[in-house]
Amino acid sequence: MQINGVAHTFITAGNFAAAREFYGKLLPFLGMTIVADTHNTFYGVGGRTGFGIHAPTPEVAGQRFRQGGVGLHHHCWRARERGDIDEVHAFLKSIGATIVHPPREDAFAPGYYSVLFEDPDGTRLEINYVPGQGLLAPGQRIGGGYGDGTQNQ
Repeated sequence: MQINGVAHTFITAGNFAAAREFYGKLLPFLGMTIVADTHNTFYGVGGRTGFGIHAPTPEVAGQRFRQGGVGLHHHCWRARERGDIDEVHAFLKSIGATIVHPPREDAFAPGYYSVLFEDPDGTRLEINYVPGQGLLAPGQRIGGGYGDGTQNQ
């Protein structure tokens, strides 16, 4: 068997209204089509994947994402061109997103170029570009991560 990509990722938002507003701007900017927009679900598809948010249960409403805790570390979309990273960075600034790091190269793969940011609950999100085959090229192995060591902060 060989998988054919990631079908979808869903996260639970601590503040569904704020997350719905944020993803309502971000997902269409990324070329995703919104296919569900209900009182407790917001979901877009595109680029051979889907991304959605669910409203929280009452006992976790208002909680924020804890980087380094059990569960999701971050979600990363792959861009088609290096210039897309600079374009999405400008867009993120225009909507007031929290930028963890602006576009930069890192040692995860040859030519790895990304922007790292957070949604309103603090969930870490990334958009990256890797030219060519990246880590699938013969002899390639994952690099050492962020040069400044902040991958878990």
